[in-house]
Amino acid sequence: MKTILITGCSSGFGLETARYFLERDWNVIATMRTPREDVLPRSDRLRILKLDVTDQASIDAAVKEAGPIDALVNNAGIGWLNALEGTPMSLVREIFETNTFATMAMIQAFMPHFRAQQSGVIVNVTSSTTLMPLQLLSVYTASKAAVNAFTECFALELEPFNVRVRLVIPGYSPETQFGANTQGRMGSGFPEPYLPMVQKVFEGLQGGGGPVTHSSDVAEAIWRAVTDPSAPLRIPAGADAVALSR
Repeated sequence: MKTILITGCSSGFGLETARYFLERDWNVIATMRTPREDVLPRSDRLRILKLDVTDQASIDAAVKEAGPIDALVNNAGIGWLNALEGTPMSLVREIFETNTFATMAMIQAFMPHFRAQQSGVIVNVTSSTTLMPLQLLSVYTASKAAVNAFTECFALELEPFNVRVRLVIPGYSPETQFGANTQGRMGSGFPEPYLPMVQKVFEGLQGGGGPVTHSSDVAEAIWRAVTDPSAPLRIPAGADAVALSR
């Protein structure tokens, strides 16, 4: 029976992906910064581990406790919506620390294991914001685009060790808590000169009516990335992401 470790499983895409693999008889290691036992069904094939992907000691402890795995899904991330001028550099670093550097740190920590067993799959979850330029998303998009570029190069490094690397690129998903969590980090808000732009952006988000991404779309895309060796390196997830990728 195969084992998958997924980061960021307290809600959203990570939680749905953990459910999806459990239902298909995988062993699942669901990691969370603050572990919760009530969000996933009880199962002998489920372990919930505490993991802060921005803390190397936490990563090392999780790797040791996890033991051998067949797939690693880097899903943990934070959002941000604001002009660059309204984003403190301390926050820029926090976003890159979580969205970019933590992904690299997780992979680096598990690589000796994957190399030794000469098999495995690594899936990095990014964002469809990387597929087209959007206002007020320059910092967030940059943190995810860096993972795209890193993944495409890093995949070549692992080919000799029979380890596959894939990107799953979700679209906009209003059903998750990602947007609410983003707003909670906005602090003092937007710089005054940008307010007309901000209003226009929020009107567009509230307008709806177009295609969106559901958590199940992302879980299905991750399943394909992990289980289908013929899957492409980039896999869009959700109707809007699919449309943007064409």
